[in-house]
Amino acid sequence: FTPAHEENVRFIYEAWQCVERDLRSQMGSERGLVEEYVEKMPNPSLKAFKPVDLGDLKRRNTQDAKKS
Repeated sequence: FTPAHEENVRFIYEAWQCVERDLRSQMGSERGLVEEYVEKMPNPSLKAFKPVDLGDLKRRNTQDAKKS
């Protein structure tokens, strides 16, 4: 991976860790820092969308690179 790619992945990972920490810290409190956004009219073309496990994807790419 390029250094720019690694930096982007690290940024997203660290930002998500902050969101998860905020979610855990607000459990049980009436009003927290994080608010979940839910589409009022979901896009039908995204109905079959499945999140990607970035860790798994990276492991598979690393293994494929070692095989080459």
